[in-house]
Amino acid sequence: MFTKLKEYCSRIVPLTDNELQLIDDHFESIQLAKKDFLLTDGKICNFIAFISEGAIRHFHVKNGVEKTCDISFVNSWVTDFQSFMYGTPCIMNLQALEDTTVFVVKKEKLAALYEKCGKYETFGRLMAEQVAQRATAIAMSLSSDKPEERYLKLIQDHPDIFQRIQQKYIANFLGISPESLSRIRSRIASKRKS
Repeated sequence: MFTKLKEYCSRIVPLTDNELQLIDDHFESIQLAKKDFLLTDGKICNFIAFISEGAIRHFHVKNGVEKTCDISFVNSWVTDFQSFMYGTPCIMNLQALEDTTVFVVKKEKLAALYEKCGKYETFGRLMAEQVAQRATAIAMSLSSDKPEERYLKLIQDHPDIFQRIQQKYIANFLGISPESLSRIRSRIASKRKS
């Protein structure tokens, strides 16, 4: 059942078949329909989730306006680390942008997994580093790259994103209006034709 997760884990940390089998006892599979929430602000996040299929938008609401912080795809981990670590209410919403399958490990099950197999502690550290690196890369890009550069990087990493995700969410993630995104796309398309 957790084939993608087991393959992913094996690439990060060498695990025996018995060690991989522990995933079956500690993770659960959750199916989300498009627009379903995995997490809503104000709740305490007691899990970490691995995206097996689909995409999840990370956003918060400020002055009644949704602000997209990230869009995560297959083989990504999602959580609200501050809420997860400290048991505080989260400010983040995690919403499926298409039909999505996630493999979830609850906090107490993760602790039990670490206790049963020390290699998963190493894996957990590497997973947390991956999430932190992603957050840093997004912050750096927003502070130093022009919108067109952010757009080009996004379509390089996810060439099918416009077939999968609504343009308003992509624009919000890039820190621009949908109209600006349309202008950037038109400008790039014109450059490629000439």
